[in-house]
Amino acid sequence: MPDIVRRKTPTVNIGNVRVGSDAPVVVQSMTNTDTADIASTVRQVAALARAGSEIVRVTVNNDAAAQAVPFIVDTLASEGIHVPIVGDFHYNGHLLLKKYPGCARALAKYRINPGNCSIGRKDDDNFRTMIECAVENQKPVRIGVNWGSLDQALLTRMMDENARLAEPREARDVMIEAMLVSALDSAAAAERYGLRHDQIILSAKVSGVHDLIDVYRLLAARCDYALHLGLTEAGMGMKGLIASTAGLAPLLLDGIGDTIRVSLTPKPGGDRTEEVLAAQQILQSLNIRSFAPLVTACPGCGRTTSTFFQELAQQVQSYLRDSMPAWRQRFPGVEEMKLAVMGCVVNGPGESKHADIGISLPGTFEDPVAPVYVDGRLFVTLRGDHIVEEFQKILDEYVHTRYGAGASRELVEA
Repeated sequence: MPDIVRRKTPTVNIGNVRVGSDAPVVVQSMTNTDTADIASTVRQVAALARAGSEIVRVTVNNDAAAQAVPFIVDTLASEGIHVPIVGDFHYNGHLLLKKYPGCARALAKYRINPGNCSIGRKDDDNFRTMIECAVENQKPVRIGVNWGSLDQALLTRMMDENARLAEPREARDVMIEAMLVSALDSAAAAERYGLRHDQIILSAKVSGVHDLIDVYRLLAARCDYALHLGLTEAGMGMKGLIASTAGLAPLLLDGIGDTIRVSLTPKPGGDRTEEVLAAQQILQSLNIRSFAPLVTACPGCGRTTSTFFQELAQQVQSYLRDSMPAWRQRFPGVEEMKLAVMGCVVNGPGESKHADIGISLPGTFEDPVAPVYVDGRLFVTLRGDHIVEEFQKILDEYVHTRYGAGASRELVEA
């Protein structure tokens, strides 16, 4: 596939993470704990970081949350977790940053919503105060416009101006334009107040796929700031995954987007890390970044009435996910590995040959044997009741042989 040409942006340093320019597209997430609950927030940040979230945002909405931030950062550091923590501010951020300088220093970045501070009204003292805190502490800022909290004074003015035109534009187009104006005018104001051009990231969050694509294409054409992508409320489960993929993929393939979040609504008590894995999968499916080995598995048909291949595919996927934290440290490049777990003779051998390592399980009425292919060649044929264990052993040996220190890339049949 042709290389994706990323748009050129300044490099924004967020703690130990680089965003923009030639840096990889960064995956981020956000906690849903009460930030004042230090123990719960630390646990969730740690889980998100271990899942692969390279930046984690926390709500800073009151005194208790602001006071907790330095303790959260310090506790994470004591556990060897140095993921940048971003403070999400609305309405009272100017008060909290000034009142709690320890919070202002501990955060790696501030997120400011222009619609929820004073900019665009009689004065912009609140916005200016937050920017000046960022300048004082040398912190980057994401200016995050959201059409659910768009600056109403700006929107009303632009709607009124549009209504007076001989040929008024559609309300949707005026709202998108208002989002662009809000983001770009706020960024210009931030630079006037001392923030460097390379300390600014912009976002323009909407909840519709077409709207997301349109607003970011327009924003990318009008500025060179690094951009954060994501639907503001993607939704739950399948809907959230599909909507996020449909919205993010065209932009990423256009080279637009320097950091992304898949904002999934978790089930009650659900695992917040699912949104991190979803973001990684989007990037990996587009060949933009690799995070873990990919498993190709057939969907099943009348030839595969047994669920054995489905169970094996699930077991292999879980095994890979559990193994990756250690493998990533010991076996550089293992995240590029491709596996195939197929269910019958129709496509099984072919898909297995295309993978680095693959297994073709017997379909209905086929001989009860499972050929294993390594680097495109038949390696061994498994039989009996221990196919899963034997295949997993071959997989382990392959990882050690191909990606270990002094890897020979040759696996010899036992």
